[in-house]
Amino acid sequence: MGTVWPVMASQELLTVLDRRGLADPAADLPRPAIAGDEPTAAVRKIIEDVRARGDAALRDLTRRFDGPELDRIDVSAEELRAAAERVDPDVLHALRMARDAVQAFHRAQRPGPGRHERDGVTVDERWVPVGAAGCYVPGGRARYPSTVLMTAVPAREAGVDRVVLCVPPDADGTVPDETLAAAHLADVDCVYRIGGAQAIAALAYGTESVEPVDVVVGPGNVYVALAKQEVAGIVGVPSSFAGPSEIVVVADESTPTRYAAVDLVVQAEHGPDGAAWLITWDEDVLTRVQADIAAVVAASPRRADVESTLAAGGYAALVDGPDSAIAVANAVAPEHLQLMTADPDELLPGIRHAGAIFCGPLAPASVGDYAAGPSHVLPTDGTARFASALSVYDFLRQQHVVRVDATGFDLVGPIVETLATAEGLDAHAESIRVRRV
Repeated sequence: MGTVWPVMASQELLTVLDRRGLADPAADLPRPAIAGDEPTAAVRKIIEDVRARGDAALRDLTRRFDGPELDRIDVSAEELRAAAERVDPDVLHALRMARDAVQAFHRAQRPGPGRHERDGVTVDERWVPVGAAGCYVPGGRARYPSTVLMTAVPAREAGVDRVVLCVPPDADGTVPDETLAAAHLADVDCVYRIGGAQAIAALAYGTESVEPVDVVVGPGNVYVALAKQEVAGIVGVPSSFAGPSEIVVVADESTPTRYAAVDLVVQAEHGPDGAAWLITWDEDVLTRVQADIAAVVAASPRRADVESTLAAGGYAALVDGPDSAIAVANAVAPEHLQLMTADPDELLPGIRHAGAIFCGPLAPASVGDYAAGPSHVLPTDGTARFASALSVYDFLRQQHVVRVDATGFDLVGPIVETLATAEGLDAHAESIRVRRV
């Protein structure tokens, strides 16, 4: 971890990193340690248990981690419909509006067929959906019907035939009505009331009650994210680490500091192991944001979660100017990046590493969480350096269909024969020679 120079009182909720005057302001930045040998070993033990004992393991692990005794693992279609009827009409309307936004964005994202022709060789490009997708939705500290929409709707728009959902049950064994209503609106085929690493294992390997799937998506805690990494190769898993939530807010003298403060708290209230960063080159802005965060946190119903997250992963980087701010933001590579400056478009070209970017004072990350259209399942823990938001592409396979006419064969045949011979692969070369006779 780099040197920490506190410039504010010790009771402030963001740890201040004074990066001014440094040749590389992005060097040695702290990052929450969200995984290690102990969680990985625990996840592997859970996966092996589910593989060995199936439903019995799911019931035992659910009782151990969530509390209830499950009489049945799945939720019936009748329960989904009934939940949609019980949900507050305003909530149901909001869920429909959010679904429609997610649906419209991902429908427009679907790729079409393509064709490339050159010298008698024709290559058709086709996109084929996977047969079944498993969507993971977190539970515990909150309910996340929005995540149902952000995972299941892109799968449906990609053309997946079977879409299933795993969600941890409440202590009484039920799943919140809002979550079930969202599953109904998203046309989910089946909901399983299981969570944690055991749910990921069930989706990957199958049990008596859970049919295995081809792709597993969705955010979760460190155990869920690690479990997805462990089963990658058995099922498709997007390359991002969709773990604890993160945000970076870049602010200047024009930033409404109350907005910046509440937006930092928005992601912190998801719970432990997350990260919330303020980056600014204005010391007065830093002072005011710190004060506003204290006021927001004091009034938060999730005060304990927020304070815990900020204590471990809350930082304020004081930098020399916009270029240094961009360098620090790229080094953090956050899940959510808010450019709340006078001219965010001036900073945008320099941003290389971020899951999603929100520009201006009226575009908080919470809009992306619910209603902008793209999926809110985003890369965390630095994986925004190479990974992207969940999209229809995570449920599609690209296939090439190759055709060669006589003219094309006469042109490419000698190339193939020469290169195959150079590599010592005689059968490859013979596959050309036999056709030239």
